[in-house]
Amino acid sequence: MTGAGAASLAAASAALANAGTKPARALTIGIATTQFKTYSNARLARELAAEGVHTVQLFLTQTDSNYWRYNGRNDLSDLTADRCKKIADTYRSAGVSIHSMGVYTNLIHPNEAERKANMAYFEAMMKVGAHMGVGTFITEAGHYHNPNEPAPPVEYHFQEKVWKAMVATGGELAEMAERHNATVLFEPFYRHFFSSAKRTRVYLEEIGSPRLRALLDPANLLELNDLGEMLDQLGPWIDCLHAKDRKLHVDRGVPAGQGDLDYREFITLAAERTPQAPIILEYVGPDDYEQSVAHVRQAIGEMGLHTRTKQAE
Repeated sequence: MTGAGAASLAAASAALANAGTKPARALTIGIATTQFKTYSNARLARELAAEGVHTVQLFLTQTDSNYWRYNGRNDLSDLTADRCKKIADTYRSAGVSIHSMGVYTNLIHPNEAERKANMAYFEAMMKVGAHMGVGTFITEAGHYHNPNEPAPPVEYHFQEKVWKAMVATGGELAEMAERHNATVLFEPFYRHFFSSAKRTRVYLEEIGSPRLRALLDPANLLELNDLGEMLDQLGPWIDCLHAKDRKLHVDRGVPAGQGDLDYREFITLAAERTPQAPIILEYVGPDDYEQSVAHVRQAIGEMGLHTRTKQAE
């Protein structure tokens, strides 16, 4: 751990210790369903409940609901209200709540027609969520590169015109979320539009809507920000946390416990700053999710905390 990281952990630990006789804060562990592509919703709900995981971030990647497309969109026209309700009931009847749904469409595409189509898809996802009783949606800004053109001197997502366009799109998204009583969480990643905790905060402040908030995945910013810096910048905005890992100076993300992220510090800061935000394990599937769940539970236990059995919806 770096000196800054140790200091941050010490400060966070002291804050918890100063709570005196107050009960230890409980944290919620959940799982993103993205990598469970060979499972039906029913099988996944049963298995997670049996493992003591009672919260999911739902990606429509299961065998009986295969609709999700990263950085793009899909036709949701046959995902009827009745089908949506049945999918949601499948989880809830097993004692598993749906915290949020993944969208991750492209909001910065240079073609206006493409952006409008992606925004229409986003609204369709909000309607799907409403049928499921889910009002929180996760996304990035998306990414774009024309392979037929040379790389620009300033990366596309850092260009001034793209910032202005994304601010306008964010305003439209906030109005859309207001119409549907929804909340949109933006997830930063160091190689995309939301490239740092600070840039994400500045963007959210510029939009100024309570409907647009943040999801923090520390592994996505590990190359640029220390954990304390991430929480200093985004803490008041965070409604959800992702738990995966990454080696420093390596682009590929890995399951929790297989990289350089200090999970004891992460858990301590989460308990201090964002105890209401579920910790959603990502980049895990049928073969490795149990190991990652155990890693996060161990870190929670080592810091004198405990886990909630269920996440309130």
